[in-house]
Amino acid sequence: MSIDFVVHDADDSVGVAVVEGIQAGQELTGWVMQGDQTITCTVSDPIPIGHKLAVRDLAESDAVMKYSVDIGRAIKPIKKGEHLHVHNVKTKRW
Repeated sequence: MSIDFVVHDADDSVGVAVVEGIQAGQELTGWVMQGDQTITCTVSDPIPIGHKLAVRDLAESDAVMKYSVDIGRAIKPIKKGEHLHVHNVKTKRW
């Protein structure tokens, strides 16, 4: 089985794409490092390598968690499998 995305901690809301060419509608396999588990997710958007995808639904203003760290907030609802980037996540720093 090949791994398409990586999630560091079980409580994280995002995974990071580790392969190129992810297309909308593709079923991906992710590895949750904490606990050494695999999960699956069908993506709704193309995801560039190194970019984030939601591994659970996020409501507007929810904290976005990566490596068990709050890295920002959702500026609109984000569904599981969607691409997370500047169009739907904003830093809390400013």
